[in-house]
Amino acid sequence: MIRTEELLLNVGPQHPSTHGVFRIIVKLDGEVITEATPVMGYLHRGTEKLAENLNFTQIIPYTDRMDYVSAMTNNYVLCHAVEKMMGLEIPERAEFMRLIVMEMQRVASHLVWWGTYLLDIGAMSPFLYAFSDRERILQLFNELCGARLTYNYMRVGGVKWDAPEGWIAKVKILVKDMYNRLDEYHNLVSGNEIFLSRIKGIGQYDAKTAIDYGLSGANLRCTGVKWDLRKAEPYSLYDRFDFDVPVGKNGDCFDRYEVRMEEIVQSLRILEQAIEQFPGEGDTMGKVPRVIRPPAGEIYVRIESPRGEIGCHIVSKGKAEPFRLKFRRPSFVNLQILPKLLVGESMTNLVTILGGIDIVLGEVDC
Repeated sequence: MIRTEELLLNVGPQHPSTHGVFRIIVKLDGEVITEATPVMGYLHRGTEKLAENLNFTQIIPYTDRMDYVSAMTNNYVLCHAVEKMMGLEIPERAEFMRLIVMEMQRVASHLVWWGTYLLDIGAMSPFLYAFSDRERILQLFNELCGARLTYNYMRVGGVKWDAPEGWIAKVKILVKDMYNRLDEYHNLVSGNEIFLSRIKGIGQYDAKTAIDYGLSGANLRCTGVKWDLRKAEPYSLYDRFDFDVPVGKNGDCFDRYEVRMEEIVQSLRILEQAIEQFPGEGDTMGKVPRVIRPPAGEIYVRIESPRGEIGCHIVSKGKAEPFRLKFRRPSFVNLQILPKLLVGESMTNLVTILGGIDIVLGEVDC
């Protein structure tokens, strides 16, 4: 007589597929997952509490370290919140610089996801393609602000430095080359039968479930919900540009893949238009008081990061330091659906589903 026994398995906290420090406790009946419990907090640094003793310029480097794959958008959401509280006007050239680096960051972030996701499910070559192209973007960021990962580039009122001579022309060449590279990506991966068998119909959910869990970004749009804050609630200069919001139909890992790949194309379209309209001259910093003291009150602003809606809630008592600061981190919110998706799945699909969500652990724990 065969004796069956429930197996308790720890995945992580040091597991390559988590791309950080993250643990999932799974209960298995044979190869089938019957229960999954995520354990978070290994990277908790107390960023929001630390911010209460820092002025707003000093907080910006901390935002770099939340989602370190998309530091530019994190810089922006904090500066944008303070500027809205203070009613500051941002020079047009500075706003163009911000938008250009945020869209370059979105492309770089999706390239990291694409390369590492394929690596997680068994394909080595795409990782090398993705990181060679991402390297070109990091080199441009390095020329712009002297850093490759944690940029600390934006300031309340504008940006820290103007673009060096010839920098915009290099971005233009990058955009043109990326269209060709995307064709290569699709030829290499998108039609591959092994790849499709690993992700089609896996980790599927509908639009109502996505909304109930508060999902955003590609995790929401893969279900067919056309919601992108750059279109729904335009900020910066996004209302000036023509671009589409890609959506899926089935809400599975394959649709999340297709949405992110198409989002790269849309970011390139935005970059093309921004380069075309880039002001020949102008200031990169607005008129900002020497000591930044937002008036007493509170504000919540949100923007579209590569992983979804990132929000910033500030409570001010009129001092140089925030009384309270809270971030809505899309990686943390999107991860909440993981236990639901894993139950009933084969153990072999765990990495496929987790990778499809696209989390950054620095942002999950904060």
